[in-house]
Amino acid sequence: QVQLVESGGGLVQAGASLRLSCAVSGATFSNYDMAWFRQAPGKERDFVATINWRGAMKYSTDSVKGRFTISRDNAKNTVYLQMNSLQPEDTAVYYCAAARSSWNYTPWHEAEFDSWGHGTQVTVTS
Repeated sequence: QVQLVESGGGLVQAGASLRLSCAVSGATFSNYDMAWFRQAPGKERDFVATINWRGAMKYSTDSVKGRFTISRDNAKNTVYLQMNSLQPEDTAVYYCAAARSSWNYTPWHEAEFDSWGHGTQVTVTS
């Protein structure tokens, strides 16, 4: 069973940076495409960024392009989300998700991911 544990969230001021980590266990990490989602208070969970099994394909939602970068280290079974120039609207619980790779397609829709972490809170003050 795939287990995902996020870390790195916190309380920061606007303009600051954070790096989220998601450690994966219980599976061969390089067989999985990975993604980050976020859920703001009172809102649905939204896609943030996705990365394929070998890190060659990456996509992110428009609101974070140029500020957030997804990456992975298959030797460490970990996926990262580097978040720069944080804004109050980035405040949310951030979730890591895993999907068994189909090798030639990079998933991004919530329904395509079947393993989830418990989330890490990111709060950005103005």
